[in-house]
Amino acid sequence: MGYCLPNTECKIVDYATGSELGAKEEGEIWVRGPQVMKGYLGNPQATAEMIREEGWLRTGDIGYAEEDGRLFIVDRLKELIKYKGRQVAPAELEAILLSHKAIADAGVIPSPDEESGEVPKAFVVLKGQATAEEIMEFVATRVAPHKRIRRLEFVSEIPKSPAGKILRRILVQRERDKIAPAA
Repeated sequence: MGYCLPNTECKIVDYATGSELGAKEEGEIWVRGPQVMKGYLGNPQATAEMIREEGWLRTGDIGYAEEDGRLFIVDRLKELIKYKGRQVAPAELEAILLSHKAIADAGVIPSPDEESGEVPKAFVVLKGQATAEEIMEFVATRVAPHKRIRRLEFVSEIPKSPAGKILRRILVQRERDKIAPAA
């Protein structure tokens, strides 16, 4: 598609098929240019996973591009929730949650589920009054059925890095600890 920086090509590809997507279609961002690494020294398998045919580097970032070439990064591929074989971006659900007048902060992670593989679980900090059911219905009216929040937990704060990035790995570890407490 030709988005990106000088001397750099970018394209958005479908996560599963690798086929190139059009403007405003969300997928993984791939880049190619003289600054892209040649590969991992002594690790051809890792190189093959990261660098595709014709020198395209898989960034692991999820994004889309506007018709005018502006590129938007919305999430990380490794953070996607796999619900019944469908991909759900936590950042999309977090943005919707934050638009609710009673929510001060939110984080979304994959929660293990026997039937679905993973389900979206929200951790929510309230600034007003709302029930879990009200919040889940609020999200459900704004997303496709596979993107609905299936579990919700109220917390006093969302763990964040000094730069303000949600530390999902801490929320994931808390969830794992609840499911399989240390003996």
